[in-house]
Amino acid sequence: MKRKFFGVALALAGLANGQMVAATVQSSEPILATEAGAAYEPQDSDERGLWMQVDEEERRIKTSNFLVRDAALNAYVRDVFCRTVGPECASIRIYILRTPYFNASMAPNGMMQIWSGLFLRLHDEAQLAAILGHEYVHFKNQHSLKLFRAARSKSGSATFMSMFGLLGSLIALGQLASVFEFSRDMESEADRQSLQLMAHGGYQPESAARIWQQLRAEQDATAAARQTKSRKDKNGGIFATHPPTAERLAALKALAASTPADPSRIIGRERYRAALASAWPSLIDDQIKMNDLGATEFLINQLAEEGWTAGLSYARGEMLRARGRPEDLAAAELSYRAAIADPVAPPEAWRGLGLTLLRSSKADEGKVQLKAYLDRKPDASDRAIIAMMAGA
Repeated sequence: MKRKFFGVALALAGLANGQMVAATVQSSEPILATEAGAAYEPQDSDERGLWMQVDEEERRIKTSNFLVRDAALNAYVRDVFCRTVGPECASIRIYILRTPYFNASMAPNGMMQIWSGLFLRLHDEAQLAAILGHEYVHFKNQHSLKLFRAARSKSGSATFMSMFGLLGSLIALGQLASVFEFSRDMESEADRQSLQLMAHGGYQPESAARIWQQLRAEQDATAAARQTKSRKDKNGGIFATHPPTAERLAALKALAASTPADPSRIIGRERYRAALASAWPSLIDDQIKMNDLGATEFLINQLAEEGWTAGLSYARGEMLRARGRPEDLAAAELSYRAAIADPVAPPEAWRGLGLTLLRSSKADEGKVQLKAYLDRKPDASDRAIIAMMAGA
């Protein structure tokens, strides 16, 4: 799996040479104590310049082809967010972007981005609440502004502003090596306060630690498939400015254990799966296109530990078809057939079965299954090519 970011630094300054910028300032407890929805006003010309660039980036996102416009999914995410942070959710705009990596980021103007690959790596609603709460703490505690001010003071105002750009290539950011040690304190603060938000919102705080268990195991699976050494405990890249996952995992477990128990708190696994149903085929398609079949197989099997569903059987069929060995195609056919036996199977399961049968010299039935796909999804974006293959 490629880089995975979970925090404010991406929203503040992007990437330079595979590293994240951080700042040598001290973190603090919340400093925004205004009424719900109150907006922070930039304090000087540099901050106003920052706001202008972030606002411009938000305008680009609103018209981006990568923006996920699924109304039901967006409403679900906002509902979980508001349940987690309370009425102050009104000040935040959430954008889901179709990008197959694990990432959530928070900009200082109240713009939150969630990359779609994150959904595939979470198991339940409580884990989603953990991430949304974590990013909100970054905003509420003005972490990105602190990073901005510290980096600016190190580099000089003109130099910093000439380098800044959320989507740009920050090549000159190497000049800021001296401010590279920061945001572990901020990440720890966000972790701690997000667990408090989870508990207050009615979610099980223990779910937060499981996110990092899952990510560590996925890194192992990728390394095993590529016959390389896992980098899950390396102190570099994301972990240069974020607590290493082993350290973070232990801290989250300790925080959850210290939270007073409440049996009414929920995990929300079934509700989470239902909310993702419409987006599931695109999540799987994007993941497979990353050409990391070790991680893909791991993610599917890990989710299936809680029970195979039509969506998971479809996903396994897609993964096996992508790998494409004769034995994989035979196994893929069985997975697709298991999926379409379920009334809630995604229409794409019939497409996958049809394409697999065509490759397995079972052309007649393959065409039948492709036609069944088109019947179930008449507005399919690939309708023309599938109709041609089906002889329709």
